[in-house]
Amino acid sequence: MPGLDEAAPTTDRDWRAAAACAGAPLDLFFPESDLPEAAAAALAVCATCDVREACLAFALATNQTEGIWGGMTADERRRLRRRLRDRRRRLAS
Repeated sequence: MPGLDEAAPTTDRDWRAAAACAGAPLDLFFPESDLPEAAAAALAVCATCDVREACLAFALATNQTEGIWGGMTADERRRLRRRLRDRRRRLAS
């Protein structure tokens, strides 16, 4: 099974070599269930990662809508995007 570095778009990859998940099975970060237990192992890996912020920034910049990225589930990233969008709208008005 490929690792995350093979599955994601090829923008800036510098941070990936230092990621705690480098070489980990892809299915760990793309659980079939939306239950919190399914994401627990991936989130535990993310919690130890030195490049978690870069990973999250990448996921947001490339609109990753599935999987665990930067220590956040897809639902958490959707909520974060919504909050960021709402903040930008408030600041623009």
